Amino acid sequence: MISSTDEELLRRAVAIAADAVTLGDAPYGSLLAGPDGAILVEAHNTVRRDNDISAHPELKLARWAARELDAQTAARTTMYTSCQPCGMCAGGIVRSGLGRVVYALSTEQLVELNPESGAWPAVAQDGPALFEAARVPIETYYRS
Repeated sequence: MISSTDEELLRRAVAIAADAVTLGDAPYGSLLAGPDGAILVEAHNTVRRDNDISAHPELKLARWAARELDAQTAARTTMYTSCQPCGMCAGGIVRSGLGRVVYALSTEQLVELNPESGAWPAVAQDGPALFEAARVPIETYYRS
């Protein structure tokens, strides 16, 4: 359920996205709000500027949360973002321990507005293979 506070913080994320455009960056913005609703940190997309495919605001904030927040605080922290996180960012959000994401625009809506957003080709994956060899470093690490 989206509250009036959620809407206010989501509007801020959209404003960050709009500001990004004025800086020549892609139109995506995000912020983290702590358990008390205070804004902890904000970010926008800098993929082109940084020549870094991982410079999505959601991933930047997930990484910040993983570094800066203890697990209990992260679990009570909400990410507000102008667009639904992509698969890369969603994985980072899960691993960061953030408790909630609120987004303005769904992936489907984004693709309707900008069809190129959904034009990523599928990448072939083969495996698993070499289980006996691959298990050694895993077992060594996790048994230590």
